[in-house]
Formats: sequence, structure tokens, C-alpha cells
Amino acid sequence: MKKYAKVSVSSLLSGLGASKTPTLTYTSLSSESCTTAFDNPMSIFARGRWCIRHAYRPTLRCNGTSTATDEPRPATLEPGPQPQHASSAPFSLSDAVLSFYWDTAPPTPHQLAHAERFFLAHPPSLLYSASKFRTVKLTSIPEVAFLGRSNVGKSSLLNALLGRNMCHTSSKPGRTKTMNGFAVGGEDAVGNPGRLVVQDMMGYGKGSREDWGTEIMKYLAGRKQLRRAFLLVDSKHGLKNSDEQLLALLRQKAIPHQVILSKVDRIVWPYRKLPSAEKLKRGARELSEIVEGVRGKVQPKTNDGPGALGEILTCSAERSLEHGKKLGINSIRWAVLAATGLGSQRKNRVPVEFAIDHSLATAQPLSPSASA
Repeated sequence: MKKYAKVSVSSLLSGLGASKTPTLTYTSLSSESCTTAFDNPMSIFARGRWCIRHAYRPTLRCNGTSTATDEPRPATLEPGPQPQHASSAPFSLSDAVLSFYWDTAPPTPHQLAHAERFFLAHPPSLLYSASKFRTVKLTSIPEVAFLGRSNVGKSSLLNALLGRNMCHTSSKPGRTKTMNGFAVGGEDAVGNPGRLVVQDMMGYGKGSREDWGTEIMKYLAGRKQLRRAFLLVDSKHGLKNSDEQLLALLRQKAIPHQVILSKVDRIVWPYRKLPSAEKLKRGARELSEIVEGVRGKVQPKTNDGPGALGEILTCSAERSLEHGKKLGINSIRWAVLAATGLGSQRKNRVPVEFAIDHSLATAQPLSPSASA
């Protein structure tokens, strides 16, 4: 560490009420310090700036006392933890606030915790990557597909959903150029690499290609393992013409689908600082109005096919609550488990003596007369 010349500091003694020369101690994060006395008061401020730049904290001592604590602390320009608003206790952001159900029952906290454990207990793996539907790997694992316009936040959402950075994110539209299947849940009982597959589809709209749309529809209409398609919609911009056209195709093909509003932080948490309870309530009301407007379009009163599932989820891959949990992600995880039949944790326990029908061992094929 650089040493500085020792001189007297008589100009500061009167203001400090000390009879001895004050010393300026620089305490680093590694608890190493050097003590130096200065005569020029401006040197103290100059060295103080040097300390902040190098993560050192100046401590001024006089007569063996200290004007500041000796505990080292990192120098940073970011604000520390902000005090919670007194009125924020009755209202806070949660999955119950960010999710809307009218045809289905909302998940319980126990079910949300189960969904989180399912996705995070085993690291996901890339099962296949294909640019054409005919080259997609054949599996017997149930699948869900995530669709959306370019730059709707699909890759960021999937990274938060999987708990790993598996998808490339970019501000440039059309970054995802292939259909990517990720195995989730660890190896199953028959040796499959996952218990379900999360399918990342190419985006449509700006930066996309016409042949991508053809391959997407081939997959949606022809994939027997597909259990549900999740359509991502920007919560701030709402449904575009391309979104409504895709919804119409999903209804015509009778493909089970559900709508998710992405980037919901722009509505309920637009700034870096956590909003007050009153602002959160206003944001929640605005979000509820947006969902009500989307609901009429995803479940139109037409005869062109079944509409979307009667629940709309919202999420944000940018804002986190306690323990780093992203807004609304666990609700989406539970929706995936429910769509693939993996949501139920209970197993039918049948006594061993009744588990096997021994009569089948000696049963003979039915005769035509008996079958009649």
C-alpha cells in the first residue's frame, strides 16, 4: 500500500476538540490498515476519494477514540436496502396477485413449492435442436411448447423457468432459429432423459422467416406428445394481429393453449425501487383491466373451435421477490405440470394382494358368442 508523509494537523484540532494529532486510518475489506497523519485538510478529502475508489474506508481517530466504527464496509454507489413501507404489509406482489383464474382452481402454496422443486431438483438438458419438424426427435415424453412474437421475452422466461441459462437472449429479433427441446425433471423410471420436455419455438413477426411459421404449425398440429401451447404476449403492448391470427389457428386445430402476459414488471414494478403499497395496488388494478381485455379475445364467442384455457398468467424474468424468485414463474411451472399430468403428487396405494388380477393368468379369449 502506498505510504504518505506524516505532518501535523493543527488546523483541525480546534474543530475536533482534540489535543493530539488526529490520524486517518484506511481500513480495507481484508482488515489491513495503514495509519497516516496529514497536515493539509484537503489531503484528507483527496485520500478519502482515493479510499472510496479502492474500497477503503477512512476512519478519523483522536485521543484513542474513533469518529466512525472500525467495521470495514465496501464502498459502493448503489443504495442499500430500502425500508419497507408501513402500508406494504397488507398488500404485496405474489402469485395470487399476478395470476387470474376463472375456469380453473388456483394452485395452493404447497403445489407452487412442489413445482419449483420439480424444475430445480435436476438440471435441464438439451434433448434436441431441429430446424424442420420432420427432424424433431421422437420421444414418449409429454411436451409443452412456448410461442411468441420476436422480442416478447420468451428466452428470458424459459431461462427463469428452467433455472439455468439454456436459451440465448438477445435484443435482436429472430435470435432463436431452431426448435429446441429441453428435458426437465431428471431421468424417469424407464430411462428417458426427462419427465417432460419444454419446447422453445422460433419467434414470429419482426426478424422471422416465413418457413418458420410453416414448421411451427406442422409441429403444433402433428406432435402427438404436445399437451399444451403457451402463447406469450407482451403485457404492455397487448395482442397484435399476428397473435390473434395464431390464436385463431390454435382454435381451428383444437390445440390446447394458454396465454401468458410477459414483462409484467413494466406495469406493477416499472422502476428499480420497490413501489409503495398504494402504487402496487394501482399497478394491480391496471393489470386486472389488461387481463380482462385480453380474456375476451382469447375466449371469443365464436364457433371456430375451443378457446384458450380459462386462466391467464403473468410473469417477469427481470424482477425478483424473496430468495430471488422471479415474478409469476412458479405459477407457470405449476401450469406446465398440470398440462402434462405431473401436477398430482398422490399415488394410488393399492394393497399388494389386490394389485394383480390373478384371474387374468388363466383367462381364455372370449368367443364371439360370449362377446356378443
